[in-house]
Amino acid sequence: MSEAAPSSVFRFAPTPNGALHLGHAYSALMNQRRAGETGGRLLLRIEDLDRSRCKRLHEDAIRFDLAWLGVGFDGAPRRQSEHTADYAARLSRLEQAGLVYPCFCSRAEVARAAVGRDPDGAPLYSGACRALTGAQRRARLARGDKAARRLDMGRALAAVAGPLAWIEYGEGTAAETRIADPAAWGDVVLGGRDLAASYHLAVTVDDALQGVTDVVRGRDLLAATSVHRLLQALMGLPAPRYRHHRLVLDPAGGKLAKSRGSPSLADLRAQGISAAEVVQALGFGRADAPAFEVALS
Repeated sequence: MSEAAPSSVFRFAPTPNGALHLGHAYSALMNQRRAGETGGRLLLRIEDLDRSRCKRLHEDAIRFDLAWLGVGFDGAPRRQSEHTADYAARLSRLEQAGLVYPCFCSRAEVARAAVGRDPDGAPLYSGACRALTGAQRRARLARGDKAARRLDMGRALAAVAGPLAWIEYGEGTAAETRIADPAAWGDVVLGGRDLAASYHLAVTVDDALQGVTDVVRGRDLLAATSVHRLLQALMGLPAPRYRHHRLVLDPAGGKLAKSRGSPSLADLRAQGISAAEVVQALGFGRADAPAFEVALS
């Protein structure tokens, strides 16, 4: 049996809160390569739930950059902001099953009472609001207190049968079974105070609704897959194959990021660097094409 069927579905899912950089380009090109090699489809998803930071002008710029790179997609993009009802429905089911509870703690309160760090380095939630009674929760919600919705990790793990795992290919063709460790994330947020859904819930629901069979994304999201596998098991959703690829690094060896002021594709274009040079530098062009140097790890 081949490791990818002709009906494979891939997706590239940028957040329109700034410009694309070389790391995004690498991921988009890797998705396109894998879709081409398997005769599959490549979808574009716009992860724009945070309306305070995500702008349509950034989306337009992203789509221009992708076209400039030569990355094409099948069909119209799915914008998360247009599908909040999908996330609300799934969140409601989890809440009705007793697996989700309201959390009234501010970020400062979470940080002060943290019981460690999650795999991303963020403060690990203490579970303070998990101890509230039903009456206390109802009273606080009735008076208008804002609340995030957190997954009760202990109950969630008890609700799934057996250990969780996923099939990981990395950038190769050999399958490896990875054991999931969602407990390392504690009681993760599934719905924010002002957001319809967290990243974890939204991408899990989207991948299922879009029929995604292969998730190709950076190694910085490898640990998050444990949470996604748990949510898939709780909601009865299929598990895609996963391919976590290397990251493009800056000259100091750090991960490229919008927040760190990493040069964008638009910046490179303004310097006279062509799309062919970018594609070649990232390892997706012809052997004889011009390129500049980048670091991958």
